Amino acid sequence: MQANDLASSVHYTLRMFKVFRDAAGPCLAPGGSVLAVGAFDGLHRGHAALLRRVRERADAHGLISAVVSFEPLPRAFFSRAPLPRLSSLREKLCGFRGAGIELVLLLRFNAALAAMTAEDFVREVIVKRMNVREVWVGADFRFGHRRAGDVALLQTLGRELGFEVHTLEAVEAEEGERVSATRIRELLAAGGFAQAARLLGRPFTIGGHVVRGNRVGHELGYPTANIRMGRRVSPVQGICAVRVHGIDAKPWPGVASLGVRPMFDGREPLLETHLFDFDGDLYGRRIEVEFVAKLRDEDKFADLDALKMQMERDAAQAWEILSRHSDDNGHCGGERARDGRLHAGSYETKALGSGFQRR
Repeated sequence: MQANDLASSVHYTLRMFKVFRDAAGPCLAPGGSVLAVGAFDGLHRGHAALLRRVRERADAHGLISAVVSFEPLPRAFFSRAPLPRLSSLREKLCGFRGAGIELVLLLRFNAALAAMTAEDFVREVIVKRMNVREVWVGADFRFGHRRAGDVALLQTLGRELGFEVHTLEAVEAEEGERVSATRIRELLAAGGFAQAARLLGRPFTIGGHVVRGNRVGHELGYPTANIRMGRRVSPVQGICAVRVHGIDAKPWPGVASLGVRPMFDGREPLLETHLFDFDGDLYGRRIEVEFVAKLRDEDKFADLDALKMQMERDAAQAWEILSRHSDDNGHCGGERARDGRLHAGSYETKALGSGFQRR
């Protein structure tokens, strides 16, 4: 599901999971709701804890488990530069559904919503639209015009309007680091994929449908599965060792480039993934690319021969890294050819259609 799918309709239903877009309208939860409010970019471990509490409380009291979130993100609306996103709209909605949330009010964050006072937001959205019984937010939650609303104001209005307010303190990772979307973006931008995964609660991935490219990689001996980024800005850029999900029962090892391809004066961001020892047609198929290690930034080379030599080095380095790393299921990312057998020994690169070939 893409953003324009939601923009063209009042609501979207997926397995009894309902999404609405408008701040104004009839009550969406006549029987009452337990509600979380936030941006929820990335649905990290802190978000997961908050949503789990909402679902548990809703189940205990026979109420609807609900979320109020925003698209675009408020920070993106006010930012002069594009804001890197940890999750696409589709991924966020799938995350809500997977967490057991039944109802989402995904508000269009625009000038009108930005100008709404904190008091009006509570009365018109949280109370009238969502018929809230309990609100769950982070301890540092701010809302309303110029972020004037805080937890104290929410509690005051809750006593007046008949709902409870609960806060969840910041979640910390094993090392004591506070879990936040900002920190995760910083780690991903710096290539700290393992630490970012600990804060997210899972590896960082980018998903999408494979589209046709200009076949330059194929001509150089490294065919790629391409995912268009569209308007999404990723915190990850450059050349990375990756695992690809959605092709086989096990994740498939590869090397990926995420960026604008300066060698070819590209402008549109593109995620291009070369799959080791893969021979098949993926066009139109949805895959998820998991980032394991960053190898280098994008660069512009003197000619195609220099680019190809660097691609060979990148592929060899990615294979070596993936051979040392096991995924969460204990599968060694770099030790499987397309016939499913495990191999030992070294690789040499060869400019053939399937990229890496065993010698």
